[in-house]
Amino acid sequence: MNKSSGLPREDNISRRQLLQWAGLASVAGLLPSGCSSETSDLSSLPSFDQPIARFPEKVPMHLINDRAPQLETPREYFAEDLTPNEAFFVRWHLQPIPTKVDLQTWRLKIGGHIDKPLALSMDELRKMEPTEFVAVCQCSGNSRKFFNPPVPGGQWADGAMGNARWKGVSVRDILKRAGVKAGAVDTTFNGLDTGPLPATPDFIKSLAIDHAMQPDVILAYEMNGKPLPLLNGFPIRLVVPGWYATYWVKSIWEINVLPEKFTGYWMAKAYHIPDNADGSEKPDELAKQKVPISLLNVRSLWVNPNPEADVNRVLTGQPVPLEGIAFDAGAGIKQVEFSVDGGKTWKGTSLEADLGRYSFRRWRANWTPTQRGSYRLLVRATNNQGETQPMKSKWNTGGYMRNVIEEVTVEAS
Repeated sequence: MNKSSGLPREDNISRRQLLQWAGLASVAGLLPSGCSSETSDLSSLPSFDQPIARFPEKVPMHLINDRAPQLETPREYFAEDLTPNEAFFVRWHLQPIPTKVDLQTWRLKIGGHIDKPLALSMDELRKMEPTEFVAVCQCSGNSRKFFNPPVPGGQWADGAMGNARWKGVSVRDILKRAGVKAGAVDTTFNGLDTGPLPATPDFIKSLAIDHAMQPDVILAYEMNGKPLPLLNGFPIRLVVPGWYATYWVKSIWEINVLPEKFTGYWMAKAYHIPDNADGSEKPDELAKQKVPISLLNVRSLWVNPNPEADVNRVLTGQPVPLEGIAFDAGAGIKQVEFSVDGGKTWKGTSLEADLGRYSFRRWRANWTPTQRGSYRLLVRATNNQGETQPMKSKWNTGGYMRNVIEEVTVEAS
């Protein structure tokens, strides 16, 4: 199968429709033409310095880029444990992206350093033993717009992430069916997106064979109980729980097992971080040694009060509900604490249902301001390995892995 051929799908998105709906909306909140009135109300979205756009199968979202599409989940959707498919963030690297896929002709090809090359249909994949779990998918550059000094790249706020229930077949089961030969080193994953020029490096990512054979590394054909939206990787995408989304390759059509380390651009050059404990460097003292990004770090964020609101007003003497989410690479969240005095003292929160070690963990607390004035509220998470968040934001040239203790200001009257 030629990945650039553009395969038909019954509920396909036409290229013309995609480009039409990808048009920038005004910062004031106007939508491009072609949006349904049922879902085009933007009145609930907070004030934000990004344009809003509506793409096929999506609610109005913050637009980072339209070619290739980059759409950010509005913070209001993080009040839900599972991020709705129609609000799940979108991040493609190469344009054009697939706009239609016909499952009658689509096949997943497995080749390379194996005993038996395979070409599996969706029906064959669905007949294999399924694996299902909840996991956070977070872009490496989530929150990049807050780096100081600024760095190039998509200027994401905090919405380049989502939490979903993924269902699919483990890569291990597929590779066992193909028969991995002795001496295998890497496994590569290739999607249907293509570059604008022949010289553009194809977006291919790799995992070490031992990692690819872990049972939780899957090819997902469902998210939140439904087929993947086309913009999120239909018909299947790689799910690498606990790792940044750069490895979660979308619209996969080819897997190859290699007897040597893969040295393609998107592994050898792109998505590299300083080779130290926290992935940081200084603008005037750049790291000499860098390595590919991998594991998520521990993080917590505010949902209420909303740090994107112009003003969060509360009443003195009245309880204020505090709410947010926390997650890490899979060790699990042990505790989440908040501070109302700039970090001098901390109080615990209650953790809600545990949806799995790779999932968001919702936290809640109540706080009552005792006097009028401005309060700076902080939140920090600690995981079961004792890892927590730093008070001072780290910096690197890629704008990756932000996990500073987050704050929100409220005005008590």
